[in-house]
Amino acid sequence: MIPDSRFPIQVPRSMSGGFTLVEIILYVSIASVMLSLVSIFIAATLESRVKGQTIAEVEQGGVQAMDLITQTIRNAEGINTPATSTTASSMSLKISDLSKDPTIFDLVSGKIRITEGANPPVEITGSKLSVNNLSFSNLSRANTHGIIRIEIDIAHANPSGRNEFEFFKKFTTSASLK
Repeated sequence: MIPDSRFPIQVPRSMSGGFTLVEIILYVSIASVMLSLVSIFIAATLESRVKGQTIAEVEQGGVQAMDLITQTIRNAEGINTPATSTTASSMSLKISDLSKDPTIFDLVSGKIRITEGANPPVEITGSKLSVNNLSFSNLSRANTHGIIRIEIDIAHANPSGRNEFEFFKKFTTSASLK
């Protein structure tokens, strides 16, 4: 049916364009809640990612330090310090290569260092790590190859005090001379 021009189409008032104030407030509040939930989710995801990186850095730094120390012990000819049945915060090894003899591991200002012969000390733990404890226990017995137990307590450096940068791990292993 074609509308007659004599009778204009009447649009009810409720069908006219636009939104009421109540509808706008409802839409804005729903959108605000959704945006808030999305931003909380993103923040939690980022914090979780940072925490994962922190844990990985501590784990990787500890494993690398342990590997270097144990490999050096295995390749050493003898143990200078610590003495048999004692524990010390540094270790000196007799090395067959005279340019690396003695090789010393120690802890200075939260960093593990290696000093080979007359060369200057080199830090073997990264700048993001803080070593709280380094101990070497000489477990050797008479007429046996030398055995050293190594204990390292490593934490992630956290100058800001933020929770996601908090992580600590204790590494312990033993190594014997060949």
